[in-house]
Amino acid sequence: QVQLVESGGGLVQPGGSLRLSCAASGRIFSINVMAWYRQAPGKQRELVATMSSSGRTNYADTVKGRFTISRDNAKDTVYLQMNSLNPEDTAVYYCTFRAGVPSTDYWGQGTQVTVSS
Repeated sequence: QVQLVESGGGLVQPGGSLRLSCAASGRIFSINVMAWYRQAPGKQRELVATMSSSGRTNYADTVKGRFTISRDNAKDTVYLQMNSLNPEDTAVYYCTFRAGVPSTDYWGQGTQVTVSS
């Protein structure tokens, strides 16, 4: 069973940056969409950013201009560069891949991002 493994989370001061990575433990064929979600304490999980196989990106309004999603298809890896972080960005961040037909969703275990002074 292929798993997704996130890394790069941690504690950062307001205004700082972090880069999250998410890699598959094995080969996943026909990845259509790679995405990042986050879930803050007491809140529902929300979509942060997506990238299609064609490179099209989509961002939540709350992170536009601050976060950048990118992918390395050869490594089945997706990244999330997060700049100008603020305390409202504090959450557990999850990566997900949607692949194949019919589609299968793969999820990581999550990585904690805490923005605090």
